[in-house]
Amino acid sequence: MKMLSPSVPKRVQESLVVRFKTKFKSTGAGVVCMLAAGAAQAELAICTSPQRPDCPMAITSQIDQEFTFSRLMFNDNQTAIENLGDRIGYPHWQADCSESEPHFIAAMKRLTRVDTNTQSQSLALSDPRIYDFPMLYVVEAGFASFSQSEADNLREYLLRGGFLLVDDFHGAYQWSEFEGWMSQVFPDREIVDIPPSHEIFNVHFAIDEFIQIPGLRALCLNPGETWELPIMKTAAVNESNASRQEPRWRGVLDDDGRVMSIINWNMDLGDAWEHADMEEYSALYTATAYRLGVNYVIYGMTH
Repeated sequence: MKMLSPSVPKRVQESLVVRFKTKFKSTGAGVVCMLAAGAAQAELAICTSPQRPDCPMAITSQIDQEFTFSRLMFNDNQTAIENLGDRIGYPHWQADCSESEPHFIAAMKRLTRVDTNTQSQSLALSDPRIYDFPMLYVVEAGFASFSQSEADNLREYLLRGGFLLVDDFHGAYQWSEFEGWMSQVFPDREIVDIPPSHEIFNVHFAIDEFIQIPGLRALCLNPGETWELPIMKTAAVNESNASRQEPRWRGVLDDDGRVMSIINWNMDLGDAWEHADMEEYSALYTATAYRLGVNYVIYGMTH
């Protein structure tokens, strides 16, 4: 068996090495993840077709709670989708919202004293209500596309004290696509590595183990590893699989050193929240993803 990171216990490695019956298929209803294997075959329930995500839109009633989980909407970058063959049958901003948000909201209520709304919502950058909420969450950032006016609104939101949590994108090609739209937001600011000693990793929970948090595609398409294989790559995608294998915690800082955006590259916190109640998904990853998420929220609300 090929080993994972040395920091991952052997029992966890073994729990991820499972063989499947048929090949990976992408359908309009969702994603079916399976692999051909030998005689002794098993199928994980976690890899069966999920329902199309049902993401709640902006809350129109009065909100009295301190924190409302707010997902960022965007237009898909069709060129990136074609180059990676990532046709999932619904807009990429919706990924995992049906289960990841409710699970994370439950964790916020259980693990903190933050007055957290039981409802979540989805907001566009053209919506002036973004300024009413301390954090925006964006997934599949390598497939996002924003107009310049949207990028300007995001810059204003962040400079006013807002916080952007970036999650679930993988590999050098998606990184370059993300850098492209982030440079629209901050053409004059660098993306920097955030060291493990930073306050953001210690503001509520002390994060002492920095591991790659795998998404569903890693579990189902690349058993025994924590990194995602691409579905396909056209000639426009010039990256090695090595660019997907190392997690990175990066950020964009304001003039006072505040982290305005925390960027989780080669990781999928949303899948770890979503599959917290599935025995096939290791508690090691779920626990770390919850602690990171809680820290991010509290940091964003207090800085």
